[in-house]
Amino acid sequence: MGDFDLRFYLSILVRRLPYLVAIIAIFTLGGVVVALVLPKTYRATARLLVEAPQIPLDMAKSTVPTSAVEQFQIIEQDILTEDNLLALANRLEIYGASKLSDEDIADDMRERIHIDQVRPEGVRDGPVATVFDVSFDSRDPVLAAKVANDIVASILSRNMLARTDKAEDTAKFFNGEVARLGSELSRLEAEILKFKNANKDALPDSLDFRRNRLSSQQERLSQLEREEAQLQSRRNKLIEMFETTGGVASAVPVTPEQQMLRDMNRALAEQMTLFSEDSPNVVALRGQIAALQTRLRAASEANGGDKTGSTELDFQLSDIDERLRFIGQEKVRIDQDLNNLAKSIAATPGNDTVLNAMERNRASIQSQYTTATAMLAQASTGEQIEIGSKGGKISVVEAAKAPRAAFSPNRRRIAGVGLAAGVCLGFGLIVLLELLNRTVRRPSELTQLLQSRPLATIPYVESSDRNGSGWTRWRRGFALAGCMTAMMLGLSNTPLGAHKSPTAIEASRDGIVLL
Repeated sequence: MGDFDLRFYLSILVRRLPYLVAIIAIFTLGGVVVALVLPKTYRATARLLVEAPQIPLDMAKSTVPTSAVEQFQIIEQDILTEDNLLALANRLEIYGASKLSDEDIADDMRERIHIDQVRPEGVRDGPVATVFDVSFDSRDPVLAAKVANDIVASILSRNMLARTDKAEDTAKFFNGEVARLGSELSRLEAEILKFKNANKDALPDSLDFRRNRLSSQQERLSQLEREEAQLQSRRNKLIEMFETTGGVASAVPVTPEQQMLRDMNRALAEQMTLFSEDSPNVVALRGQIAALQTRLRAASEANGGDKTGSTELDFQLSDIDERLRFIGQEKVRIDQDLNNLAKSIAATPGNDTVLNAMERNRASIQSQYTTATAMLAQASTGEQIEIGSKGGKISVVEAAKAPRAAFSPNRRRIAGVGLAAGVCLGFGLIVLLELLNRTVRRPSELTQLLQSRPLATIPYVESSDRNGSGWTRWRRGFALAGCMTAMMLGLSNTPLGAHKSPTAIEASRDGIVLL
């Protein structure tokens, strides 16, 4: 096309202006018609605030694991289920006697319910309070506010019920755990007591005592055996002395003859170690001893000493025999005690193993019981916090009210969109027509076509009978605009004034009907 020629392009715009005006008029009028035909929709909005716990967490905290924001999101998903949406629609008679299916009603309710988290006005940075807007769209502003407030009431009741139920379930669980662990602990303690009573003589805590007792009893047994041997030896000596001297040692002074007899007996014993029985010294010494014994016996009989010596011997032998009987009984008792101590000491390691296992089990149950008791106290505190609504909760900042102005449609925006679309499509059509037009209209185009510069170019001069061709194009453009407008109105099947009657609009539409 060569250099930019403003006059040429302006002439094209003037020549194509009827088409541009017609398209702009068509789309602008269409936008206005659509804006007027679309029914009004009102949006009622309630604002909710998610509050932080009123009691400091370092003093007491709730036992509900989910935060208020998470609980809000859970409740939102619960409310938007098909069953709950149908129950809400039927309870408030949102669709009246409509024959829509349950799925269509649920889908339409989801589109009309809006739950959005918003940022408080005037706050840009930093932590802010958590605020949610709950909205509902309807053609009836009163119904929109009624449904929005009903949804808010449902959110509050569900949140309160969910948090209290969780707190009660937690307290109930730990209460059951405390009861179960308490009974288990009592059972284990009874078993430990029964085991200790059954093995009281073989428990590890008395092992050192029994070992010391075993040592002392063994020492005592050795002493008794030594004493028994000494007594037995003394008894034999007394009998031998009585048989030899005819008397026994007593507190009465010894006579010279008796002392001589003792000395001779000692000498005989010494000689017997050196000489044989046939030795002259031994034979002579035995004769002397026999003669001396005869004299002493005769003297004793003359003085009644035989009876006295025999009585003294009987007394001493009786004491020795009594002591020997006691030692024998004591040895039997000590032997039995030693056997029992040995058995109990041998059984102690096994009892220690069993008792340690029982004690460890009891300690484990005791630890669980202590923990469960502490958790029960915390759960009871958390339950009271939730019952008193002192934990994280959701409160109503602003209830929904019947809106005065419609939320949609934005009639000015729709008309503006129609105007903008008409302008864009009009200029687009002009550009397309010019790209498809191969007519030579400028000297530069003729030069490009002939590949040589002509001597002169004479422009086309309109005759007087063709001066009305421009007006003809205008008339054609306006006629085209009128036809398109009539077609759009015919397709809408609604008079221009029908938007003033909501009943007529509702009766003409198919599909889901907004009330």
